[in-house]
Amino acid sequence: MERIIMHIDVNNAFLSWTAIDLLNKGYKYDIRNSYAVIGGDETKRSGIVLAKSNAAKKLGIYTSETLYSARKKCRILKIYPPNYKFYSMMSKKMFDLLSKYSPDIEIASIDECYLDYGKVKSLYGDELKFAHKLKEEIKKDGMHRRIDMHLKKSKSKGIAIDMVPIRRSSELLGTMNMVFFSPEDLSIIKNSPAERRNFMDMELCQLDKIYVSLLANYKKVLDQRNNLLRQISFDKSKMDMLPVWDDQLVKFGIEIIKKRNHFIDLINEIIPDIHSNLTSGKEHLCLVYEKNAEEESFASMLAEKQEMDLRYQTTQTGPHRDDIAFLIDGMDVRKFGSQGQQRTVALSLKLAEIELVKRLIQDNPILLLDDVMSELDRSRQDALLESIRGIQTILTCTGYDDFIKERLTIDKVYKVVAGTIQEELDG
Repeated sequence: MERIIMHIDVNNAFLSWTAIDLLNKGYKYDIRNSYAVIGGDETKRSGIVLAKSNAAKKLGIYTSETLYSARKKCRILKIYPPNYKFYSMMSKKMFDLLSKYSPDIEIASIDECYLDYGKVKSLYGDELKFAHKLKEEIKKDGMHRRIDMHLKKSKSKGIAIDMVPIRRSSELLGTMNMVFFSPEDLSIIKNSPAERRNFMDMELCQLDKIYVSLLANYKKVLDQRNNLLRQISFDKSKMDMLPVWDDQLVKFGIEIIKKRNHFIDLINEIIPDIHSNLTSGKEHLCLVYEKNAEEESFASMLAEKQEMDLRYQTTQTGPHRDDIAFLIDGMDVRKFGSQGQQRTVALSLKLAEIELVKRLIQDNPILLLDDVMSELDRSRQDALLESIRGIQTILTCTGYDDFIKERLTIDKVYKVVAGTIQEELDG
């Protein structure tokens, strides 16, 4: 058995935990982004810095120096008292979380421990990927986040997390897990392969931050290669640059294929039972990942189709041309299934997506149902509502009746009347 010991240490624990405590209590900004320290009574010369923010650190403030000295370095320094009761609670939550994965944990301090990963590697896979997953779980656990979205006619949309504007949508990943279901999703089976690839990519981006980077890099290299193919038609001397982009495309493409393959395997562990329940046990559903190129043959296929790529001035081979097949008892639903079967498969796919998110993050995602009910018959409506019990759901519809009220606990109802949003009050 391989010996793998993980050293787990909360970065600047007292300041990070204080920031979480304050945000949960409604504090308007994250003190980790300001000139802040955790310390004792500033009026006493004996008070010292227990933890400091990165901004304070850049000013030369260090742990264990006196608060008097730290104040001289930064006049606008914010000093927050320690909350040892809250720190103990957060420490216990962290160690309880870690114990779910490994029984062999050696606690070194309130914010530090050692975990024996070698004994459980067979259950959770590569240690680096697991470490990233664990980091996100610890980071998110017990923390409330405020997400503001601004939509204005004359300006681009704006998004802020805890009052701090973000520059890229990727910064939202991992903050809140959601599953979106709209009428368009009911056509995913019969629509173009691009929509099915988008389904895989959107789900994988939510669950795996490494995939986000891989996909972005692959698309960037693909654009560069296609641009080069167009340039070569006018300047043959640029042919020497093509192998450079080929190598990069293969590098990122192989990793994308691996992750998509694993994703489809996970879906296939879930979706047969879901679909069987929807069809009263009459149909068995499985997904087949239709790779445009296998990992081991991607490079050779790219070389073989180079002449075709030059002729059409676009890359013909790679995961950007992948697809998914949906088979019911061996029959391709996309080609030979009825409209009712295609809709049932699409519904099974979205329900499997919900279950997959639940399994991987050990938490219920927020479900957004955008006017789906009007597109489903009564039996599929019933199946959908039954499957989302206990899941926080935001449902938009043209009207709701006792059928919905009987199956879901309705917290709040908002109506759009003459272009104005109004909350419906009880009674």
